[in-house]
Amino acid sequence: MNELAGALSPYLRQHAGNPVAWRQWGPGALADAAARDVPLLISIGYSTCHWCHVMAHESFEDRTVAAAINDRFVPVKVDREERPDLDAVYMQATMAITGQGGWPMTVFAFPDGTPFFAGTYFPKAHFLRLLDAVHDAWSSQREELRHQGAAVVEAAAAGGPAFADVTVACPLDGPCPPAPPVRSAMLDGAAAAVLASADGVNGGFGSAPKFPSVPTLRFLLDAYVRTGDARLLDHVKLTAERMARGGIYDQLEGGFARYSVDSSWTVPHFEKMLYDNAELLWLYARLGGEGELFARVADETAAFLLERFSTPEGAFAAAFDADTDGVEGLTYVWTAAELEAVLGRDDAVFAMGAFGVDAAVPNFEHGANVLELPEDPADGARFAAVRHRLLAARRERPQPGRDDKVVAAWNGMAIAALAEYSARTGHRDSLVAAERAAAFLAERHIGADGRLARASLSGEVSAAPGILEDYAAVALGFLRLGGEWTARATALLEQVRAHFGDGLGGFFDTASDAEALVTRPADVHDGPTASGWALAASALLEAYAATGDESYKDDAWRAVARAEPVMSGNPRFTAGLHAAAEALVRVQGAAGES
Repeated sequence: MNELAGALSPYLRQHAGNPVAWRQWGPGALADAAARDVPLLISIGYSTCHWCHVMAHESFEDRTVAAAINDRFVPVKVDREERPDLDAVYMQATMAITGQGGWPMTVFAFPDGTPFFAGTYFPKAHFLRLLDAVHDAWSSQREELRHQGAAVVEAAAAGGPAFADVTVACPLDGPCPPAPPVRSAMLDGAAAAVLASADGVNGGFGSAPKFPSVPTLRFLLDAYVRTGDARLLDHVKLTAERMARGGIYDQLEGGFARYSVDSSWTVPHFEKMLYDNAELLWLYARLGGEGELFARVADETAAFLLERFSTPEGAFAAAFDADTDGVEGLTYVWTAAELEAVLGRDDAVFAMGAFGVDAAVPNFEHGANVLELPEDPADGARFAAVRHRLLAARRERPQPGRDDKVVAAWNGMAIAALAEYSARTGHRDSLVAAERAAAFLAERHIGADGRLARASLSGEVSAAPGILEDYAAVALGFLRLGGEWTARATALLEQVRAHFGDGLGGFFDTASDAEALVTRPADVHDGPTASGWALAASALLEAYAATGDESYKDDAWRAVARAEPVMSGNPRFTAGLHAAAEALVRVQGAAGES
């Protein structure tokens, strides 16, 4: 029977009514697969994932599909936000098998968790054929599947980055050299390489789909501070302006969507994530002195976090869904007729001009439009009134669901961003909200043994343990608050030292005493946020600044130095560590560089 009704994760609860006999990941599900001598079918997604909803509706709500699954597999549902360790392991496997990844992730594995086939979204007809094929192979080609599974695990492990051995230059029990581990010339080259991938017209990097890439923008800002190279600041400002004027930014309520499906930031994927809005609050707060637009967006993003993401317990929720009533963007988009119905003819014409709406050439589906702001309207008072009326009308529409799960790492990022925004602007409410969220994490997520839980819902803490990014991001948030929070931050960093170090200056993403999976991930590459490794290096440096304890600086030095081969080969996706390297240059200067 389906056991997800009792799950803590809102994503798992979304599937509690499926006819699929979903299990949660755990020893019981694995033992059941072994006892029945059937494979695991592991489905990984998250609550605001559009294609996860599509596959659920097409396949997991279908009784024919469910019967095929239940008869031949032990089906396991995983929330990637609650269990990023499982997500990382099976994403490596999916990439090794298919060359690409995404969600929903669909993995077939032996009862011990060893994957032998994987993919992402499968339409119903394809999925049914796949279920038959995997069942036939399990029945008649078991040894071939076993060899394939071993090869997948080996490929995933071998596909990991090559790290440097830094313990000769900086022994674990000794001080590190006075010169930074990454020289200024390499940082200059990395910044140039990042700019080579920049979109000089629309801002950002690469083409569609386009993500905010805040770790990369942070690195460029830090490199600008060191070098004074105006090209770096100019690209950050271009990106920030284009995003603020595009559809990725909610022009009525504030807040950013997860990414744009095009290269011009026009049509977003409408889900709104806590981590994006926290990171972008930091960016716009830092740019506030560079222009009124940036300061306004920082104010609106902070207000959006406080008003829409706050939970009754005092922390911050995870995300808002992309879909409303099964339709992506339903809450947010407007036809010309809808604008006129709310505003009347004259104000609708004004609004269409202000928000870049062309009734003859709508920018979204079914004649609807995503609102943009090509330039600030000359009549600011009229614009503010129109905006207020449209938002009031929009709030009468059906609203997207909110995932109220509290994720430790993302709350740490929000605490850090709100604290810095408050320090720059004097906005007291933001600081109070940051302190309230920190108090919730300290009381509910940190146990008596000092260990950190990954997630909670309505105050109930998940059994999923914190990973490296949780410890590092929460430590950063506490350090930005300062005062009594500094000791709490350093206590978390002591847990990082005790349980996440690789013994050679780097870090694993999971703790030494965490559940043993088929591989133990250790990744320096950034996603939407900086890698856990980069966050740890940054937290260690901030702990050094706060306490004067040289050992924190030495640990950060080793972490950057160990990752240097990967950083030099891929600066675009190791920007979080490049930002930490910039901080080390500021701390240590160019002493000893040659």
